Amino acid sequence: MNTNPPDLRPDLARARVAESARKGQPTIGMVSLGCPKALVDSERILTRLRAEGYGISPDYSGAEAVIVNTCGFLDSAKAESLEAIGEALSENGKVIVTGCLGAEPDYITGAHPKVLAVTGPQQYEQVLDAVHNVVPPSPDPFVDLLPSSGVKLTPRHYSYLKISEGCNHRCRFCIIPDMRGRLASRPAHAVLREAERLVDNGVRELLVISQDTSAYGVDIKHGEERGHRAHITDLARDLGALGAWVRLHYVYPYPHVRQLIPLMAEGLILPYLDIPFQHAHPDVLRRMARPAAAAKTLDEIKAWRADCPEITLRSTFIVGYPGETEEEFQTLLAWLDEAQLDRVGCFKYENVDGARSNALPDHVPEPVKEERWQRFMEKAQAISVDKLAAKVGSMQDVIVDDIDGDGIATCRTKADAPEIDGCLFIDENTENLAVGDIVGVTVDEAGEYDLWGRL
Repeated sequence: MNTNPPDLRPDLARARVAESARKGQPTIGMVSLGCPKALVDSERILTRLRAEGYGISPDYSGAEAVIVNTCGFLDSAKAESLEAIGEALSENGKVIVTGCLGAEPDYITGAHPKVLAVTGPQQYEQVLDAVHNVVPPSPDPFVDLLPSSGVKLTPRHYSYLKISEGCNHRCRFCIIPDMRGRLASRPAHAVLREAERLVDNGVRELLVISQDTSAYGVDIKHGEERGHRAHITDLARDLGALGAWVRLHYVYPYPHVRQLIPLMAEGLILPYLDIPFQHAHPDVLRRMARPAAAAKTLDEIKAWRADCPEITLRSTFIVGYPGETEEEFQTLLAWLDEAQLDRVGCFKYENVDGARSNALPDHVPEPVKEERWQRFMEKAQAISVDKLAAKVGSMQDVIVDDIDGDGIATCRTKADAPEIDGCLFIDENTENLAVGDIVGVTVDEAGEYDLWGRL
């Protein structure tokens, strides 16, 4: 599970509302756990509360109640969510729980019977009702002004843009369709309107997220409304016209993904695809209930790189899936060798309450999972080292994420998404840089996952 880093956690960092709390203003705190999609849910809840006159507290002590937006995807994530709920109860005492783990209220109240309310994912109205019951609103329409971009929990220069909810896949290891339902796409014109508002308010990078970005619009038959068609290719083209960096996440390798590659080659959207391959052996993929066409995927990767040589490919994999043999794992390593992916994450399989994979035979022992994870990451790291070393001497456009007190700038290239990929560091002549700037940099050093450069 991804927990927002310390400078992004809403319980540790002030949300972007410029004015100070007024006297008598009710205040709410929030702890946001899990993936970027959950972070967007947190932003929407806080925006609704802010519109009703609530202040947002950066710490437990200043809040009259705390909302904990939970993750429930893995058992380890559930444990971390329970720990966060316990911390909020200890530090504040008045806690409302929402998010994916909220789909299991008995699980939460069994561990923490003192929580005031439990709601599931996307149940914004129920969250607001719970807040109203605990901390009644007291709006002042002459003072309580909502920023035009809403309340954001990310830095000002980038923002996540959620284009759909839910998923139509039935992967055996995943319970997201049970928690968040089937695919429900937003109308394209609504997505564009939000994106335009974000760019108008200074956002330089839009990170497109969903459970299945490639399937966007399938549920509404790719309908066109107000001049915008609900298809990922059309949406990417429309977003690219706004002038910000556009980065696509959670893209399944459907055949029509190849239609996105020319947009990358043209510079309309970033040459970056985040694709969850999960494994490479066809038998493991079948046990996962995922498309079992690893060889065909390699052909697609070659075609993408032929059309857009600078494309960056990121993916995640699972090792130790039930029934995974050493031979199947070796197939995964060989596939990774051939695919030469730029950015890779890997998880050791673990049971998830309610997942169909729990009932599969031949679960892999934990020491074997750990050993395979180590071998996989060694392979991935070696590929990363070679890929980054090849960039030394090149010019890269970077976006500035932070400048510390020593003047060291932390940046990202077009190949790096925030929080999950590497960074490029500039340690001199940064006095004229500002967070959110996009500048050209010469790369002069490479590490295992990061780069260093000069202006």
